[in-house]
Amino acid sequence: MRLSTVILPVHARAAAVTQWQRAEALGFHTAYTYDHLSWRTFRDGPWYDALLTLAQAAAVTSDIRLGTLVTTPNFRHPVTLAKDLMTLDDISGGRITVGLGAGTDGFDAAVLGEEALTPRRRADRFAELVTHLDLLLREGDVSVAGEFFTAFEARTIPGCVQTPRIPFAVAATGRRGLALTARFGQAWVTTGDPATFEEGTPQSSRAGIAGQIARLEAACEAENRDPASVDRILLTGFLPEEPLASATAFEEFAHAHAALGITEIVVHAPLPGTQFDLDEGIYQKIAALAPSLATL
Repeated sequence: MRLSTVILPVHARAAAVTQWQRAEALGFHTAYTYDHLSWRTFRDGPWYDALLTLAQAAAVTSDIRLGTLVTTPNFRHPVTLAKDLMTLDDISGGRITVGLGAGTDGFDAAVLGEEALTPRRRADRFAELVTHLDLLLREGDVSVAGEFFTAFEARTIPGCVQTPRIPFAVAATGRRGLALTARFGQAWVTTGDPATFEEGTPQSSRAGIAGQIARLEAACEAENRDPASVDRILLTGFLPEEPLASATAFEEFAHAHAALGITEIVVHAPLPGTQFDLDEGIYQKIAALAPSLATL
């Protein structure tokens, strides 16, 4: 199992450099950031662009992987996104993973004045984004007409450092999203079972995640793909249990979720005064577990 972290894009340059370099020094496998224009309780505070933030992170680190959790079509177009990601992959020396999700009907969906989409239509748009982005990152010259996105002689040259393209980590729980994961994803992302967020228990949460993984594996088998070829990423912070209460609690949590089939756990870097407030000492002790968790 791998251990990774999320650094929200709320830090001005000096503090941000410290955050990204600390994540690398602590030994995290990947440092992700959220790709939103604004997000929930952070809406009226500092919030920087995710892709430019990752460019800065790439410039001040050397080994840690970097990525988004997650990028959506709410305000990203596959043509410009492909160009940005290709450039990031070059800047980082091939260390970029892009997390992809369908997007919700929150702030990002409304800010550009777009008409609200139903969940089904968001799934339609997401399928088009993933399909087009895959093609754009693998081919140097792409023309494709879709219902939501069009590319006319779009050039993505010289292409990604990573071949055949940068990895996709697809956030999905529904049938169509899991099918996209099985077809295009190098990894799958979950925040847990939404049905357990409010009144669930650790046991019901773990059962829900086990069910999600079973559906993912079935989707892989439908695509004639080995389910073990898809990594399974769990983003913590939304579950009905407290794995960050102590290093011991986190270790038990990690072992239990490794047994379910999770291959990477992501914890938020401490942000005092927010829902991601975490004792710095506990954060460092959790990071120190990475070598032992790698054997799971």
